[in-house]
This record gives sequence, C-alpha cells and structure tokens, in this order.
Amino acid sequence: MGIKMKIKDIAIIGMFSAILVAVQYSLAFLPNIELISLLIIIFTLILHKKTLYIITVFIILEGFLFGIGLWWINYLYIWFVLYLLVTLFPKESTSLQWAIISGGYGLSFGALCSIPYFFMGLAGGTIRSGLQSAFAYWIAGIPFDIAHGIANFVVVLLLFKPIYKIIDQLARRGSNIVTH
Repeated sequence: MGIKMKIKDIAIIGMFSAILVAVQYSLAFLPNIELISLLIIIFTLILHKKTLYIITVFIILEGFLFGIGLWWINYLYIWFVLYLLVTLFPKESTSLQWAIISGGYGLSFGALCSIPYFFMGLAGGTIRSGLQSAFAYWIAGIPFDIAHGIANFVVVLLLFKPIYKIIDQLARRGSNIVTH
C-alpha cells in the first residue's frame, strides 16, 4: 500500500521545505537564534502529518548544502522530536505556552544533540565512557543552550501569531491555487 499524495500536497511540502532552508541559511550567522523551531511548531499545528515530509526534505537539503557531519546526524531526529512534542499539546495553546515549549526545547537542544556522542564514547568500550562523552558534550554547550532557549522563547512569543496567520493563509491559498 503506497502513499497517495496530491499535487497540492507536494507543492506545499516543497514550498515550506524551501522556506525552512532559506530561513536557516539566512540566519546562520546568528549564534543560537533560529526560526526553524517556530516554523516547525506552526507547520505541525496547521499541516499536521505533512510536516513530517517537510522536515525530511529540510534535513536532506541541509545535508546537501552544508555537508554530512555529526551535526547532521542530530538533524535526523532532533526536529522530529519537536514535531512529536507539539502533537502532545492542544492546538489551541496560547503564544505564551508555545514560547515556553520552544524555550524549553532550545534549553534541551544540547542534551538531545549529545546522544550521538554517547554512541561515539561507546567506542571506548564501556557504557561509562559513552555517558562521559555525552555528558561532556552537553555540559560544554550549556551557555549556548541557555542562549538558544531564551532566543526561542522570545522569537515565538513575538512572532507566533503573525507567522501563524501568514503560514495558514499560504497553506489555504496553496490548496486553492492547485485546485482551480
């Protein structure tokens, strides 16, 4: 049984994947300030499971543009974790609630990204060396995680409503353009 997808779905997935890449690339010079978390939250709320395809295309494109490295392994799961987190909360949550969730996600980003270091540390032969490797990576990045959490909180608090409205209109317009 295959996946049946309409042309409008492919267009929407392509358009929103391109938006993620463009936003990531244009803000890459700012340390730990990003709009990807905000956009994935909004895409999940509006587009539901289509967001999984958007995230997948985004990850593949990031690997092509910036190269495949250890950071990219994190991308193979980190954005899906955010998607799953968003699905646990009611859609009607307020901007403040999404800002708190996004801020917490930013704070935990380094801990989530330390998982591959655990497996690299296992090459040392023991679970202890894996835990030490992951813990060292996470601790070294705590100042960046704090900045990331604060930035995510502020970005979502200020931009959630206007960006949600724009993305919702684009998603609706995209389905009208293709069907007319």
